[in-house]
Amino acid sequence: MRAQPSVPAFPTAVGGLRERLCDAATRVIAEEGWARVTMARLADIVGVSRQTVYNEIGTKNDLAEAVVLRELERFLAGVVRSFDENPDDLVQAIRDSARRVLKYAKDNALLHAVVSATHGADTELLPLLTTHAESLLVAAKVVVRERVAGYDITLTPDRLDASIDMVVRLVLSHVMQPSGDPAETADDIAWVAERVLG
Repeated sequence: MRAQPSVPAFPTAVGGLRERLCDAATRVIAEEGWARVTMARLADIVGVSRQTVYNEIGTKNDLAEAVVLRELERFLAGVVRSFDENPDDLVQAIRDSARRVLKYAKDNALLHAVVSATHGADTELLPLLTTHAESLLVAAKVVVRERVAGYDITLTPDRLDASIDMVVRLVLSHVMQPSGDPAETADDIAWVAERVLG
């Protein structure tokens, strides 16, 4: 039987406890899968008691939510930055957002574990992904909608909402099943967005 990779302990001085627990969980998920994540294991890695982990995080489902939401915040931080850097060019903001998200996703070990779960490699993770997929989509659309409001767009609100939904889903589909270089894919997404948004 192949030896499981070890997950080194995190120094207790770096970051808050919740952050360190999420880091530890992310490493275990990426290296060994969701089934190998236990509160006792995280306690050992971080150097605290199991009860401390429960007090800080809650249940294993709460841990999954914390890890997923933290990754979402990181993805969306790149989106916000792209819009802030392109206040007068919506298509360029979308291009930069897509490129940043796809580049971040390409090297993201947790995302690779999630994608492998969707292909049956870690079936325990699937219910968690299903539970959080809609909230992730909603959060992404809210951030984009807030940023798009600052641009001069002639679409009616319902058509704008439909356009944002389409662009966000298009980016996320490439996150889950990348088909090429992030920059080239971002160019294609921007081309589609330009025609949809007018």
